[in-house]
Amino acid sequence: MKHFTLKSLFTLFIFFITATTFAQTELKGKVADFLTFQPIESASVYIENTTIGSITNADGNFVLKVPQQHLQDTLVISSIGYKSFKVIISEFENGSDIFLEEDVASLDEVVIVADPRPTTGNGIVEKAIEKLPKNLPEQAYLQKGFLRHKERNKKEYKWLIESAITLYDSSYAAGAKDNLKINVDETRKSYDLRDVDSLFTYSAYLKSMNSKASNLNRNSIKTSSLIEAIKWNDSRVNGLENLFKGKLNLVRNSNVTGALLGKNMLEKHQFELDTILVDNGRKIYKIKIEKGADFVGLNTPNIYNEGFEPKGWIYIYYDNYAIKKVEYELVAASDVQKKRSKSLFDTQTIHKLVMTYKDYDGKMYPNYIYYETPKLVNTGDRSSDRIKTEAEPGFDKDEQYYYTIQEILFSDIIQEPELIKQELQQNDWSADIFSSKPYNESFWKSYNVLLESKEEEKLIQDLSKRASLYKE
Repeated sequence: MKHFTLKSLFTLFIFFITATTFAQTELKGKVADFLTFQPIESASVYIENTTIGSITNADGNFVLKVPQQHLQDTLVISSIGYKSFKVIISEFENGSDIFLEEDVASLDEVVIVADPRPTTGNGIVEKAIEKLPKNLPEQAYLQKGFLRHKERNKKEYKWLIESAITLYDSSYAAGAKDNLKINVDETRKSYDLRDVDSLFTYSAYLKSMNSKASNLNRNSIKTSSLIEAIKWNDSRVNGLENLFKGKLNLVRNSNVTGALLGKNMLEKHQFELDTILVDNGRKIYKIKIEKGADFVGLNTPNIYNEGFEPKGWIYIYYDNYAIKKVEYELVAASDVQKKRSKSLFDTQTIHKLVMTYKDYDGKMYPNYIYYETPKLVNTGDRSSDRIKTEAEPGFDKDEQYYYTIQEILFSDIIQEPELIKQELQQNDWSADIFSSKPYNESFWKSYNVLLESKEEEKLIQDLSKRASLYKE
C-alpha cells in the first residue's frame, strides 16, 4: 500500500465517479436582472454544501456538470445585491432563464456590543484585514481549478491557453513565496499565433542579461532568439506564480511586507462605505476603494511599475468581516507614468483585478480570479517616427496594442492531510502554462470549465481556424 500514489488514488476515484455518474447531468441556463432583463455576469452557480460550482459569463449564461449522486441536492444561484435562487437539481428546468430580484439590507439595532463595530469604510476594511487569520484557511489544502489565458489586441485573439491547474496553499500564516505551489495538470486548448517580431521585448531581454541592445534590426536577429525573449517576457509578466505569489494576490498576501492591503494600506488607499447589500441571505458591506495621500508602487523587478492610484470596490460580510469580493484597479496617476502608459500601452489602467471567495466549512477559499494587464509585445513605436509609422498604408492602431487576460475558476477543495502529503511528493509542481501538453479527452469530459461569451466563442473559433491554416 505504501507504493499506492496519490495519482493512483485519483485514477481510481475518477474511474469510480465515471462508472457511477456516466449519466452525468449538464445544467444550462441564463441569469438576468428581474427588472431590467440585463444579464448578470459572474453570478455564482453551485451545489449547496459542496465545492462544485461555476459562474455566469458576460452574457449571463452558465453550464455546470453535476454528478448523479448530487441530483437531489440544492442548486444555488446567487449574486451580491440579489435574492438567491434555489431549486432541487432534479427539478431544475434545463435551459431556462433565471431572474434574480434585488435585495437591500437593513441594519438591525444593537443595544449592547462587546466589540464596538466600526462605522467607517477605513475602519471596516482594517477590521477585515485584522480578521484574516480567522477567516482564511488555517490548514494546508489543495484546490483544483480551470485557467483561461488570453492575449489579444482590440480586434482579435493572438494567443489562447486553457488548462486544468492544482493550487497548494499551506495556510494564510505562511508566506506565499515559499509555501504556495501551482501545477498545470492538463491542457485543453493551446493556440499561439503572435507575430514574433517584438524588438522592444528583445531589447528588454538583452538588458536583463546585461547585454547591449543598440541598433537592433529584425533581419539580423534569429527567430529562435526572439522566441526566447518572448517566453522570458511571458513568464516575468503573466506567469501564474507572479499572480499568486506577488502583491496582486491582495487578500492572501496582505501579511507580507509592503502589501497593498497590508499594514500601511491607508497611506495609499482610502475606503468609503457605500451601502449594505445582501449576498445569499447575509448582509455585506459594499465599500469604495479610493486613492490615498501617496502613489501605489509595485516594485516589480526589471519592470517600471510606480506612480499609480487605486480604485474599485471591496465587499465584506457584515457578520464576521470576511472578504467576499475585491474589484481592484491600478490607474496611472503620476505624470511620468501617465506619459509612459499612453506611449507603451494606449491605456491608463495598468492592472485590473477581480477576486471572489467562497465560504466552505467556515473559511474563505479562492473562487474566481480575473486579471487583465497590457503587455509589451508588438506595442506602439516609441521613437520620434511615430507619426510617420501611423501614416504608413495598412497601419491599424487597433492591432498595435496588446493585453493579457487570465481567468481562473476554482472548484474542488482537498483537505485530507495524507492526500496533500502524497501530492506534494509526487507532483513536479510546474506552473509553466506555456509548455504544450497532449490533449486528454476523457479528463475534460467531467471537468467544469468557464463558459465563453458569444464574442469570446467567435474569437476563439477564428483563432483556431487561423491556427489550422498555419499548421498546414
